[in-house]
Amino acid sequence: MMLKFLSIGFGSFMCAFDSTYGFLATLLLAAGKRGCRWGRFVLIVLVGFCFSSQAQWMTQSIVVKPGWTAVYLHVDASSQSLDRLVGGDPDNPISEIWQWKSSVSSAQYITSPQSPLNGGSQWLVWVRHSNATSSSLGALSPNAAYLVHSTATADYTWSVKGKPAPPSYMWDISGLNLIGFSTPANNPPRFQDYLAPAQSLAGITELYQYPDGSKDPKLVLSQYATRVANGQAFWVRAANVNNTYFGPFQVILPNTTGIDFGDSSSQFSLYLRNATVNSLTVTGKLLRSGSDPLSGQTPSLPPLLVRQALNATNLTYACDALTSDGDSLHWDLAPAGQPGSTRAVVIGVNRYALTNEPGALHAGILQFTDSLGFSEVNVPVSAQSASTAGLWVGGANVTQVGNYLTSYQTDANSNPVVSSNGSYVVTGIDTNMGSVPSSFPLRLIIHNNGSHSVLLQRVYYGLRQDTNVVVATTESVLDTAHLDTARRITANHLPWSADNVPWPLDGQLALGGVLSADLTTGYDDQAVNPFLHTYHPDHDNLDAAFKTQLFQGMESYSIRRTITLAHSPPGSDFTSLTTAGSTLSGRYSEVITLGGLGGATRVFNVSGLFTISRISPIATLTTTR
Repeated sequence: MMLKFLSIGFGSFMCAFDSTYGFLATLLLAAGKRGCRWGRFVLIVLVGFCFSSQAQWMTQSIVVKPGWTAVYLHVDASSQSLDRLVGGDPDNPISEIWQWKSSVSSAQYITSPQSPLNGGSQWLVWVRHSNATSSSLGALSPNAAYLVHSTATADYTWSVKGKPAPPSYMWDISGLNLIGFSTPANNPPRFQDYLAPAQSLAGITELYQYPDGSKDPKLVLSQYATRVANGQAFWVRAANVNNTYFGPFQVILPNTTGIDFGDSSSQFSLYLRNATVNSLTVTGKLLRSGSDPLSGQTPSLPPLLVRQALNATNLTYACDALTSDGDSLHWDLAPAGQPGSTRAVVIGVNRYALTNEPGALHAGILQFTDSLGFSEVNVPVSAQSASTAGLWVGGANVTQVGNYLTSYQTDANSNPVVSSNGSYVVTGIDTNMGSVPSSFPLRLIIHNNGSHSVLLQRVYYGLRQDTNVVVATTESVLDTAHLDTARRITANHLPWSADNVPWPLDGQLALGGVLSADLTTGYDDQAVNPFLHTYHPDHDNLDAAFKTQLFQGMESYSIRRTITLAHSPPGSDFTSLTTAGSTLSGRYSEVITLGGLGGATRVFNVSGLFTISRISPIATLTTTR
């Protein structure tokens, strides 16, 4: 089975000593389908945030009254058991926690809220100092309502630190729902005002709460006087209403994990949607994450960028920065159903500003609020400093070549002046760089193991025998049964060798770094020296009898190429800053030194621009089977 590859010729780019020094560059890119970056768009209502490991932390403070209190959690505290989180705190007066679990659907449903603690198996229960068999509730889940019993004689502020999670419940249209709402902690809205934008919910038939510590909830007689307190759970019945309203605006995220750039993603898109019949202003504010409950460390804020209008002149996007705690932006939304009622917000991370060690975490919370003061939508956002380890592929475009123009002295009749030894008198040599009519492309293949980089003439990427995907210098490493999915990437302008030994690159493959390598080709190298033609009598480096090898410079020349890649800072536009971690660009320069007779040399300089992108994070370059 043959290994698939794609070859692209680039032609020749300079002449020296009447011999054409042709460079050919070959690139093979893996073919195949690119999966959709996002899965389904997920509607995140009220609280649109969640965390992966080592991400943001948030503390939810809940006032627990003496006796029974209905609470609603917007954070995931399941990393600690209730025996440790509550039972391990002697100052915590909570003695029992009951969580309603509907057997019908994910909705928290009950026919009547009277004496709900007698609901039997539909309740999960934790009791302080009970044994494992008597407690069916082991930890606190997010997006869930709980009945909490306190033995204290005064109000107790219960601080629950966890990972914020998006709501995943749905209202039941035939029964009562024990649910909570994410509203501002200070001055929350009244139910009548909060539900007014949703005409179908303006006349909720029943609303119950636990105002006096009794285990039996009380019917709310005045929706105007009752506030939608954050962290408080209510029994709500909305008869024959399939509710989708959870506040005056919605945040639509691409997935339920919030915004996690990891160490390679550059931008995410979310949508803000007005759910009211009036114009609405939504404010997005960057807030600092809480400290990790185990390590006590607080991650640094990620340097965020929000894409703005397109510049029609250079086709780049402007951007606004959110970098400090409290930085904010505003979006005006038209009334629901009208053009402008939904706004796309493209958020990126400034990769050029992430200069920490690879893997360093930056995390914060984007808090969205509305001009009515009804809702807070907290979206977690995190990023890690990128590693440069892996395989980088790209190219350089040579746009300038050094001149070698000799000026000679002339007499009054414009005839050249001859010296006493019979040579023309040289007055100067112009070696300045000059532009070429057409740029010349050169393929670049670089591998970095995390600390050192090498330049490659070719590389193989595919499955190894009975193991994993590898980046290798030899095809023999690859599984012959899967060569159809393997790829070879080649840079034919670099000298070929059978063992494909890479050239070490001095310097750092990093933002602002400089890399350089020396490549030497012998004047007698019949395989790669472009001045040699093995079967041509005038260019085979042999005498007239085809027996004795000639000296350097008689028919061929040694070649030394010093290649330098100097990374340049990215532009100030949105795309340049957000892709700075996975793409490096800058100035390409090369010094080509030809060696002739008696050690004589002539130097040619070329320069241009280069761009390389990381196509694989595999840090190991496999060289042997």
